[in-house]
Amino acid sequence: MQVDLSHRIETGMTVYPGDPSVCVEPHAAYDQDSYRVSAVQLGSHTGTHIDAPSHVLADGRTLDAYSLERFTFDAVRIDCTGSSDREPITVEDVPDDEADIALFWTDWSTLWGTERYLDHPYLTPDAAAVCAERGYAVGIDALSPDPTPTQNSEETDPSGLQAHHTLLGADNLIIENLRNLGKLPDRFELRAYPLALGGDGAPVRAVGIVDR
Repeated sequence: MQVDLSHRIETGMTVYPGDPSVCVEPHAAYDQDSYRVSAVQLGSHTGTHIDAPSHVLADGRTLDAYSLERFTFDAVRIDCTGSSDREPITVEDVPDDEADIALFWTDWSTLWGTERYLDHPYLTPDAAAVCAERGYAVGIDALSPDPTPTQNSEETDPSGLQAHHTLLGADNLIIENLRNLGKLPDRFELRAYPLALGGDGAPVRAVGIVDR
């Protein structure tokens, strides 16, 4: 069984505040040109995507520094679907299993395209540190493992992308804006190959695979 875990890239889709907007429009039309080509404008962290250390670290590795094998993961899914708006995911939620990546399933992907999507659950700095210590890459079906600044931000929210710095500083990759995690069991294989941009991040076609 294979499950598509990626959001479709389309005009006007949700992006992190301040990131480039997304536009997909016809460049050549079949009726006029006898073929079709689309013009696509987007940022490197559009939709379902993977972060490289160079995203937040001055001398961090870029995606082209990793072998393709690094983008196939033995995944463990953590059920955080009871989380509410801007609720922290804590150390107690972090598994202690043999796995390559911890996927925090908040079900926030059902809010994709809404303003509320930006007020997602997030990892506390301590939870991110434990993930790094246990060697986990991190994935989440939300905009970021860090809280996203909105009008609902609170003074107690962690600032400065602490989860990003902790995880990427330990060379543990981050995958954001996953979806359909509820269609998979708690253990499965995740494949998330980035576009060959070679830089700070790139959209991925993330797929969950379960052997039956």
